[in-house]
Amino acid sequence: MTTHTPTDPQTPAYPLTETDTRVLLRLRRIEGQVRGLQRMIEEGRDCHDILTQLSGVRSALDAAGEQILEQYAGGCRARPGEAVTPQDVVRAVKLLRR
Repeated sequence: MTTHTPTDPQTPAYPLTETDTRVLLRLRRIEGQVRGLQRMIEEGRDCHDILTQLSGVRSALDAAGEQILEQYAGGCRARPGEAVTPQDVVRAVKLLRR
């Protein structure tokens, strides 16, 4: 198993699941959207266009959060081997809604 080291922040501390990979790809696309949003502001683009892009970023973040929540509900990696309780799921949903 590959372990995370301070000298190599790109190396995950655990093997990535298919869901992890999908979430990371989604987050990288969101990162690109945010850069595009920054460029739009620097270029003085129309407020309507900027708000439309911002709405897209927010929706993409919500979708990523939902994927992470689904994975959490199936068994959180932070406590391997322990069952996820209904209280854990409620706590995760509250975190997502903040």
